[in-house]
Amino acid sequence: MNPPVTWLYVPGDRPERFGKAVASGADVVILDLEDAVAPARKDEARANAVAYLRSRGDGPSGAEVHVRVNDLATGRGRADLEAVAERADGIRLPKVESPAMLDTVLGGGPRSGPRSGPRSGLDGNAGAPVYALLESAAGIVAAREIAAHPRVAGVALGEQDLAAELAVTDEHAMNHLRLQVVLAAAAAGLPPVPMSVYPNVKDEAGLLASCRAGRALGLFGRTAIHPRQIPVIGQAFRPDDEEVARAAEIVEAAERAERTDTGAIALPDGRFVDAPIVARARRTVALARRLADPPSTDG
Repeated sequence: MNPPVTWLYVPGDRPERFGKAVASGADVVILDLEDAVAPARKDEARANAVAYLRSRGDGPSGAEVHVRVNDLATGRGRADLEAVAERADGIRLPKVESPAMLDTVLGGGPRSGPRSGPRSGLDGNAGAPVYALLESAAGIVAAREIAAHPRVAGVALGEQDLAAELAVTDEHAMNHLRLQVVLAAAAAGLPPVPMSVYPNVKDEAGLLASCRAGRALGLFGRTAIHPRQIPVIGQAFRPDDEEVARAAEIVEAAERAERTDTGAIALPDGRFVDAPIVARARRTVALARRLADPPSTDG
């Protein structure tokens, strides 16, 4: 299964934007009930999300639809989870700081998989796939245990909250924190970690450079706060011509070795490659095809 490249947030109190977000070209649309919604409108936002999820039925929508609920330490967050878990393709849990927090509201059943029909929300063996957001020092310290929790399908960073708590302003320090989460996800067998949002929607050059720097750290894909950011993110994570040519050469050599029943895989220049390198090359070729024509959106 190909991991998403673009994740688009849309405020839960703006239901007129839900359909547009799904049609934007994003791989995942996140209906946000938390940070993007004022406290006085949170109940309204939950009702909007439930209504939209019910209206789309169980058929394919073109994009997965996830919901970011409110803090599960609050009654509102638990009510959010109960309301949307039957219909959402994924649930994003903010401010996760320990496996015990997940056990309290989710239980410790098998790791979540793709949605296969309505399922109840707080049952430990049911519910949509869960994505844990690590937004605090405690969450980073417990990243490996959180990623290994059987109900967690993915992890991500909430960088603005984390930087504010730690008073971090240096990018090198943030990279250290990012790498800890990348390592935790890989060790747990989870999909690669997407990048946190880039808040300046008009700075496309800055977004592109930031995405490429994150890609070099092992991060993959990014959450967006505006549709205009989607093509830029796709461009940043699309392999360039040189990468694709090198990967295609490796794949061709592997296929030739398979046809001739040759154990070792040799490239024309004499280099030998092993199975993990071949697997990565195949992923690169597939990703290049997938992102060959990035979606265009109107601001």
